[in-house]
Amino acid sequence: MPIFYTGVDMEEIGSKWANRFIIAAILQGGVITAMSIVIVGIQMSYTQVNIIQYLSLSFEGTAKWFFLGIIFYLIVVLAVAVSALFYSHLEITLKKKFSKASNVMAAIHLIGMNIGGAGAMIIMAFAGLAGTGVLSIFTEGKLGPKYPAIMDSFIEPIGGFIAILALGVICGGIGFILAFRSK
Repeated sequence: MPIFYTGVDMEEIGSKWANRFIIAAILQGGVITAMSIVIVGIQMSYTQVNIIQYLSLSFEGTAKWFFLGIIFYLIVVLAVAVSALFYSHLEITLKKKFSKASNVMAAIHLIGMNIGGAGAMIIMAFAGLAGTGVLSIFTEGKLGPKYPAIMDSFIEPIGGFIAILALGVICGGIGFILAFRSK
């Protein structure tokens, strides 16, 4: 088992919730990296339209959903990683013990934040591609027509995932408070 320069065995003072949130942030970072690689790969193989330039010139319409979905996804990845710092602070620095209730809240936080955040943001990005006609490049090999009305069909799924995200964040806050107040 590795011993760090402080001479402290990290397994003795590790934070199980911080580790879980860091792993989740790494996995979420992998997902957004894969999404980026797919878009760049499609752009490299389909040179008739500069996808990003087309989307950026269409920003006043449905393309903004694509960009906001990607930007908010990056924020979710960072929020998951920052949550790990909170858990590390509680478990390692303050040496707080998690009760059964605070463990349940932490689990809901982890699942809700990752499923709700990723789901909402991926659907937003997908909706932006669908509404601008860029999605047709992936499916048919050519730029399709703009279809802003398609956005209406994405509002409820995005809202549902945001509700899951909010539930996760609220439960995480309750779990933080429960753990902080424990001995």
